[in-house]
Amino acid sequence: MPETDEPMTDSHERTLSATDRGALDALNFFLADVRDGMGPFLGTFLRENHHWDPGQVGIALAASQIGTVLAQTPAGALIDRIRWKRLAVALAAAAVAVGCVALYVVPVFAVVVSVQAAIGAAAAVFPPAIGALTLGLAGRAAMPRRTGRNEAFNHGGNVVAAALAGGTAYLLGYGAMFLLVAAMAAASAAAVLMIRERDIDHELARGADDGEAQGRAAIGLRALFEDRRIAVFMASTTLFHFANAAMLPLVGQKSGDGMKSGAPVVMSACIIAAQVVMVPVALAASRLASSWGRKPVFLVGFAILPVRGLLYCVSVNPFYLVAVQLLDGIGAGIFGVVSVLVVADLTKGTGRFNLTQGALATATGIGAGLSNVLAGFVVKAAGFNAGLVTLAAIAAAAALFFGLAMPETMRADEPPTSDRVDTPLVLTTNATS
Repeated sequence: MPETDEPMTDSHERTLSATDRGALDALNFFLADVRDGMGPFLGTFLRENHHWDPGQVGIALAASQIGTVLAQTPAGALIDRIRWKRLAVALAAAAVAVGCVALYVVPVFAVVVSVQAAIGAAAAVFPPAIGALTLGLAGRAAMPRRTGRNEAFNHGGNVVAAALAGGTAYLLGYGAMFLLVAAMAAASAAAVLMIRERDIDHELARGADDGEAQGRAAIGLRALFEDRRIAVFMASTTLFHFANAAMLPLVGQKSGDGMKSGAPVVMSACIIAAQVVMVPVALAASRLASSWGRKPVFLVGFAILPVRGLLYCVSVNPFYLVAVQLLDGIGAGIFGVVSVLVVADLTKGTGRFNLTQGALATATGIGAGLSNVLAGFVVKAAGFNAGLVTLAAIAAAAALFFGLAMPETMRADEPPTSDRVDTPLVLTTNATS
C-alpha cells in the first residue's frame, strides 16, 4: 500500500500516515508495562521485602482489578462519546506513574490497596482507547492486521521492560523497578500525543460504520446486551481470566519462598519468555483469525491454560518454570488479538464498540480479581500446588463452555488476510499498517 500523509476517508480501508503509524507503534510499545502497573512484581516485592502473607498479597493485587471493574465500562462509554481520546490516554498514564511511585514509598496495607485501586481505574482507559484509535485510524478491513501489530509491539515492549525490571531490581533494588514503570508511562503519554487528531475517524472509532447507522446515535444498552453472543463471550473471557490472572503471581511467590534473592530474576525470565512467544503468536493470530475464523483460534488459547496450570505444580526449578511460561505466550498472544476482533464483529453498526470493550474488561476484571483473592486464600489454607490445581480446573471449565456455547462471529463477507497486503514488524517508512 503506498505511503501517504493524508489518510483515506473510506471507513472500511484506510491508510495510516507515517506519523500516526509510528506513534501508534510507540504507544503500544511503551504502554506494555503500564497497563498492569507493577503486575506480578508487586506480589514478590511485598512478600520478600515486607513479609506480607499470601492473603494480604491477594487482596492487594485484587484491588487493581476492582478499580478496573468499577471504571472500565464507564471508561468505554466515555471513549465512545469523546473526541479527546489522546488526552485521556495521556492523563491515565500519568496517574499510573504517580501511583507506582506511591506504592514503593508508602508500602502500607491501606495505602497499597487504595493506590492499586486508583491504578486499576486509570488503566481502564487504555484498552478501549487503543481499540478506538486503531479502528478510527486504520479502518475495519485493516483491523485484524493492525491489532496483531499492536499486540506484537506491546509484547515487545513487555520483553524490554521485564528485562530492565529484573536487571535493575537485582542490581539496584526494587525501587528502580517502580521508577521504570513511571518512566514508561511518561513515554506512553508523549507517544499518544504524537497521533494527529485530524486523522481519527471518530464515527468509525465507535463502530458506527454500518450503512444507515453512520452518524446516528448509538443503540440502546438493552438492545446491545440482548445479543446472546455478547453475554456468552463475556462469560467465557471472565472464566479465562479467573483461571489465568493469579497463575504467574503464585509462581513468583512460590519461587520467592525457595530462592529469596533470585526471585525477581526468575519472574523477569518468565515474563520475557512469554512475551517473546507472544510477538509471533499475535501476528499469526491476526492472520488466522481472518482465515480460520475467530472461534477456532480463540479455542486454542483456552485449551492451553489448564495444561499450564498443572505443569506449574511439577517443579520450582527456574529453567522449568520459564519453559512452562512459554505456554502463556500462546494463550495471551491469541487473547489480546482475537478478543478485540470479536468485539468489533459483534458491535459493527451499533456505535457501542468501546462501551462493549469496557463492559468486557469489567467482566474479565471481575474474573481476575476473584482469581487473586481465591488463589491467595487457597494457598494460605492448602499450599501453592492446591492453588494452581484449582485454577487449572477453572480453566478447563472455561475451555469447555466456550467451545460449546460461543458461535463464530467473523462476517462471511470479510476478505481473508491472505488477500491483503501484510505488514512486516519493522519500524520503517516503507511499512504499512
